[in-house]
Amino acid sequence: MKKTDLLIGALIGIITSAIGSYLFMEFFTGYTFIEGIQIMKFEGKLGKIITLGSILNIAIFFILLKFDKEIMARGVVLGTLILTIITLFV
Repeated sequence: MKKTDLLIGALIGIITSAIGSYLFMEFFTGYTFIEGIQIMKFEGKLGKIITLGSILNIAIFFILLKFDKEIMARGVVLGTLILTIITLFV
């Protein structure tokens, strides 16, 4: 088991969630990304935004499995679990 592939997968999962959150904020709200993050944090909805951003991880997970990158796919799941723990405390 390559630990670097697991780490790369976790980073891919976290970055993909950030991109998903950015896309959600830009397309489905009237706020810019930074402004929207501040407003959602004040309203207590930041965890929900992070969760919606993590939906893209499902696609990345299956793409990695299709290319036989099972360890990286596990890393994506690990990144999602890390974001879940962070979401609990935000």
